[in-house]
Amino acid sequence: MNAAFTILVVLIIIAAILLIAVVLLQNGKDGGLATNFTSANQTLGVRQTATILEKATWYLVAFILVLSIITVFVARGGTQRGSNDAISTEIVNQTEQAADEAPAFPVSQENPEAAN
Repeated sequence: MNAAFTILVVLIIIAAILLIAVVLLQNGKDGGLATNFTSANQTLGVRQTATILEKATWYLVAFILVLSIITVFVARGGTQRGSNDAISTEIVNQTEQAADEAPAFPVSQENPEAAN
């Protein structure tokens, strides 16, 4: 497996875990986990905390989206070249083998009715 592919997958997993944490910290209908951090709410204000968490959510989502698209291109580039080369080589081998087995001159078939 490609090292770049592995690194990208690890980054996506880390970003997904961070996204889960940020979403759980946001205020929901019942206040969410952000209500437990009263000192942060007093220092930054409740609206400021919500804005920071909302921005972090959007940035993490965009980061995961971009990394996922890059990962597709990295994975496709690594496997497709190899498989296409293998398929091309197999087709060439089969064509050469068929050419070797084919007769060098045309074979004429006799008309069975003319022989009677």
